[in-house]
Amino acid sequence: MDPALVVLFVGTALASLFMAWVIGAGSSGATPYAPAVGANAIGTMRAAFLVGIFGFAGAVAQGGNVSEAVGGGLVGGISLPVAGVILVLVLGAGLMAVGITTGYPIATAFTVTGAVIGVGLALGGTPVWSKYRQIAVVWALTPFVGGGIAFAIASVLPRPGVPERYSIPVLAGLVGTVLVNVQFSFLREGSAAGTLRGLGQRALAVDGLASAVGVTGLAALAVAGVVWWDVGRDERGGLRRVLLALGSLVAFSAGGSQVGLAVGPLLPLLDDVGMVSTFAVLVGGGLGMLVGSWTGAPRMIKSLAQDYSSLGPRRSISALVPSFLIAQLAVLLGVPVSFNEIVVSAIIGSGAAVGGREAVDARKILVTVGAWAGSFLLSFALAYAVAFLLP
Repeated sequence: MDPALVVLFVGTALASLFMAWVIGAGSSGATPYAPAVGANAIGTMRAAFLVGIFGFAGAVAQGGNVSEAVGGGLVGGISLPVAGVILVLVLGAGLMAVGITTGYPIATAFTVTGAVIGVGLALGGTPVWSKYRQIAVVWALTPFVGGGIAFAIASVLPRPGVPERYSIPVLAGLVGTVLVNVQFSFLREGSAAGTLRGLGQRALAVDGLASAVGVTGLAALAVAGVVWWDVGRDERGGLRRVLLALGSLVAFSAGGSQVGLAVGPLLPLLDDVGMVSTFAVLVGGGLGMLVGSWTGAPRMIKSLAQDYSSLGPRRSISALVPSFLIAQLAVLLGVPVSFNEIVVSAIIGSGAAVGGREAVDARKILVTVGAWAGSFLLSFALAYAVAFLLP
């Protein structure tokens, strides 16, 4: 093994860990529990502790799909060299630092994706148009789908004709339906689908579509039944517990979707270095996010909680349900997605349902969308130019 290559890999891994720390300390580490903190359902430090734990679990259990897409699915015919990987991480971290300093919402997913594509194309790679179309569709539809679902839920929950003892369990059952069909890497060896539903089918020694629907339905009914009982006996406390559970699931999903942005660029180097597995890289990225959540997220959670304090538990639930659903879809597809985009869109949708057009700041939305698009274009242009000039 070339010692120089090992040294370069270690340096690149440290840059990746820094990126993971920034992600954990940033909005991905703060957003999942900020609504719960704003609704006084949980304290700031406890929220930071839990988001770190669930984010780490998500990174290890679900981080493979997005990591593989970022590492080798964005550019064809080429594997990024060490210098290219370093360039991607430096550009991503640098633009994020600019965003933090200036206050502009620079999205990690957009910057890293733009940098990987820019470097890869500049070094002679070929475009993977099918993946680009998939990413473009997810990015473009996220605000409308997430905001629309949040709007619909927030419009129904306050209605007197729809008691929350029944509406909240229905939402919980929907989340349970998705959860039992989510793929986990640690189940792939024991179940063809790698899901809790597949595990249940194997335990019951059944197979086929009918059994899959039956197991999924039973799981959804079980979740809905527990929530129905809890909300029925203590409505206020039950809503808070549902909010905390959703925050945990969103934190888990954030770990699974965001860790790939930090460690994905490292994957092309593993074959050259040897003795380092993808699982070990995911664990390292998850630890970086965990430390970031514990050390950097409390301040941002507290800040965001002030903004979310007017949401209340119902509107927060309305925003977190679509956030979980979209994040899990992105993980399944292996699409790098901005968690800012997911959650902000959902909050805007729930706000519009409650406060009408007056609750939506059109100028702020345009600035945010412009910053997202600018993040990708600027990252792509800088990465392509620098990589093209590399010897």
